Amino acid sequence: MTSFFPEVPEIKFEGPDSRNPLAFKYYNAEGKIGGKSMKDHLRFSIAYWHTMNGGGVDPFGVATMVRPWLTISDPMEQARARMHAMFEIGQKLGMPFFCFHDRDIAPEGETLAETNKNLDEIIALTKKLMADSELKLLWGTACLFTHPRFVHGAATSCNADVFAYAAAQVKKAIEVTAELGGANYVFWGGREGYDTLLNTDMKLELDNLARLLHMAVAYKKEIGFTGQLLIEPKPLEPTKHQYDRDVATCIAFLKTYDLDTELKINIEQNHATLAGHTYAHEIMTARIYGLLGSLDANQGDYLVGWDTDQLPTDIYEATFAMYEVLKNGGIAPGGMNFDAKLRRGSFEPADIFHGFVAGMDTYARGLKAAHALLESGELEDFRKQRYASWNSGIGKQIIDGKAGFAELEKYALENSSIKNTSGRQEVLEAIVNRYI
Repeated sequence: MTSFFPEVPEIKFEGPDSRNPLAFKYYNAEGKIGGKSMKDHLRFSIAYWHTMNGGGVDPFGVATMVRPWLTISDPMEQARARMHAMFEIGQKLGMPFFCFHDRDIAPEGETLAETNKNLDEIIALTKKLMADSELKLLWGTACLFTHPRFVHGAATSCNADVFAYAAAQVKKAIEVTAELGGANYVFWGGREGYDTLLNTDMKLELDNLARLLHMAVAYKKEIGFTGQLLIEPKPLEPTKHQYDRDVATCIAFLKTYDLDTELKINIEQNHATLAGHTYAHEIMTARIYGLLGSLDANQGDYLVGWDTDQLPTDIYEATFAMYEVLKNGGIAPGGMNFDAKLRRGSFEPADIFHGFVAGMDTYARGLKAAHALLESGELEDFRKQRYASWNSGIGKQIIDGKAGFAELEKYALENSSIKNTSGRQEVLEAIVNRYI
């Protein structure tokens, strides 16, 4: 097929002195950090929906993106062209993975059977293209939020017929993800929430969400799909309250419904900030409970109160994220999916590559800084010193369960003079600056 990007060469690593917008300055795929290649540390992925389907529409304006495949009127012909274009993007960037929703890659038909037939045709094409490419599937998922049938939710709908349809769609999406060798499968509850409690049976909706997830776990095992199942938090949008509000909420949900041994968590930076958390907070929360599964790499605009899904360029955020990933021992079988879109004014085809180069370089710099910081032990040593009182004496007795209220009261009466030490936040921030 004719190239969709004839003006864009294969993107090479040229080093930090390069001024070429179509070259990596910091991301050297085979360059080693701590004995492991950047490519294997970062496991970058293309988000099909933003990259291939996004037209630049916003609440106040129509599409602006110049995308040759989006001008094709026949839905299936357009779907085939989009897939070819995506593989060209992946090849030129040296991108190892891609992600998709079922409805991103193939259009809906008049019936579910026709829709599944469309999907099967595009999956067959995708398998053929993957056979001649290094691009692999990081994860698949089902789009259970755009069609009007999901106006009241999918697994959490008030309508049992909608739940049944959603279950059928998830079943098919898991099948095709397995067929393509996907490393993960993600559940993002796009409309699993509510706008008002006046018409909501919250307990039934949460129970039903758990029921669908248990069905998915059972079906995964039935068909022998070995990929990791993930749930993705978001506090709001499109509903006023999403049931998967943040990582802590997801952990509570998974543990309540005995799902915490079956699903881990996919964390998006922009969703973290919308929830009032930092990205590092959300990653650390998942990590310390053994539930860190995968990451969506993007960022929001701190002056805009909605999910802007910008390509990441904040090196501080990338450094703190990678610090947690390194402490986790890596992110595999998850990865770093660029769930991000170009700004509406960046509409030319080459801007796709400019955006990915910026994002990949940002996380390469973050990885380097985080690795050096972790190797130095400066933050870890300070943290150990700060909590040293828990390693001996009364602190160790508390942790070992050898001190109760009576013993602690006696200790406090005998040691009423308490001396705290400084948290040295400014010193630690300056240390981080040295490594960035």
